[in-house]
Amino acid sequence: MAATTPLRVLFCISVNQNFMDATAEEAGQVWQAFSAMMKGMAALPGARIIGTLDDDRSMVGPSKGYPFTAYFMTDMPDYDTVVAACNLFRTTPVGDGTYKLWKYCAVETRIGRELQIPT
Repeated sequence: MAATTPLRVLFCISVNQNFMDATAEEAGQVWQAFSAMMKGMAALPGARIIGTLDDDRSMVGPSKGYPFTAYFMTDMPDYDTVVAACNLFRTTPVGDGTYKLWKYCAVETRIGRELQIPT
């Protein structure tokens, strides 16, 4: 069986107004949920987080698209794993679980391949 080339996936994360309006306690619960989501993404079979970028120090307020607030550069084994990673935003509970992470942030992906520079 031939080895498959992983998908290079950029997860683009926007933070919305619900996070900006959150109390300090609620924001702390969102951060805990975000950490759980990241651990869940890293634990997906074949997933590898290559790097992250957080633009929160030079970007103030919610983001509704580009430029996004944070980015994860990853290698994913297949499209279904990308979908599973996105689903973590829909299913990761915040605080008591009344709300899920996607109340506070959204994710979009760019899917491609690693740039191969000819030598």
